[in-house]
Amino acid sequence: SRATRENLVIVTANARDFRALVAKEAIHPGMILIPSTSRERSKRLILSAIDYLVEQGDPEDLMVNHVLEVDVSAEDAPQFSIYPLPAGGEE
Repeated sequence: SRATRENLVIVTANARDFRALVAKEAIHPGMILIPSTSRERSKRLILSAIDYLVEQGDPEDLMVNHVLEVDVSAEDAPQFSIYPLPAGGEE
């Protein structure tokens, strides 16, 4: 995919299609999943996700072969979870 060739993290609300896409790659630059929402809220969630990654360490290292999922089910600040994709891909 273009994202893999150009080392670009995918940011999407379309988890199903993009999970299948990156799961086929041996190495991918990562994916950030946000809920489907307004453009303005999406922008705020993406910026929050980037801040979270920076707090955790080097975002480039953290995201390789991983997904950062943004959960907004709680009414307060978004919750973040990082997991490998494909599953079992961690060293």
